[in-house]
Amino acid sequence: MQNSPVRGIVCLCLGVFVFSLQDAVIKQVSGAYPLTQVVSIRSVVAIPILLTLVQIEVGWRAIFSPDFWPLTARAAIMFVSYTAYYMAFPALPLADAVALYFTVPLFVTALAGPFLGERSSRRVWTAVGVGFLGVMVMLQPGSGLFEPAALLSLLAAAMYATSMLMARRLGTAQAASVMAFYQNWVFLAGAGLTAVCLHLLGIERAEHPSLSFLVRSWVWPTLPDGLLIASCGVIAATGMMFLTTAYRIARANLVTSFEYSGILWAPMWGFLFFGEIPRVTTVAGGLLIVGAGLVALRVAKN
Repeated sequence: MQNSPVRGIVCLCLGVFVFSLQDAVIKQVSGAYPLTQVVSIRSVVAIPILLTLVQIEVGWRAIFSPDFWPLTARAAIMFVSYTAYYMAFPALPLADAVALYFTVPLFVTALAGPFLGERSSRRVWTAVGVGFLGVMVMLQPGSGLFEPAALLSLLAAAMYATSMLMARRLGTAQAASVMAFYQNWVFLAGAGLTAVCLHLLGIERAEHPSLSFLVRSWVWPTLPDGLLIASCGVIAATGMMFLTTAYRIARANLVTSFEYSGILWAPMWGFLFFGEIPRVTTVAGGLLIVGAGLVALRVAKN
């Protein structure tokens, strides 16, 4: 079903909330387990859930889609996005990593023209510029406080925006469950291949916490940690369905503004689980990013 704005908004808000739980879980385990292992376990757990959803929505045969390569390409972009996003967690407060990721709507606005033929006015581009001024406030380049891992959140936002616009283009032909299934198997294959390559190259240690999270050797998890990581499979399957459905059934420049609902959850989980208190620059930069994004999207819709 296309052009269902209310349903699309509800799906997106639910997806953002669900994935915010996964963010907290992955940050919790990022100091002891490698990212490739976490993503692999998550993807394995999600397989039967997604297969069931595919069967309910369109039947298993829909997995053998003639759009195999576009679906796989979109999933590969999502893999890069989430890998970069999760790598930022060990080095940044949760609120900072998520606030920088809120540039997604700005990237969606900027890329909607090339992908969907949706033109943007000068006012839209001005708002986008203000949003990236907020990014500079948060990053504080040249101040000695700049953390390179912040660039990972921005890379993740750009890749995520690209994949969601691709979902909109595929939406008329592909079910949300099928796109989510493709995303999941590419995540599993990508994480496994990355782990094998790192092992063969003998890369197991790194000084920076983001790189350490990526290259660390696999270890057998404790039962509580194993269950915690496995829960990400349920969260991922549910979240992927909600977000993919949102962009598939509603205009990208409408639903994407509700990505900002995540600003309610990241600081709360950061404070409750990690004792993190957002910095003044995080709040100021985040407000500029959110305000600019909302203005850009509102102008773009008119």
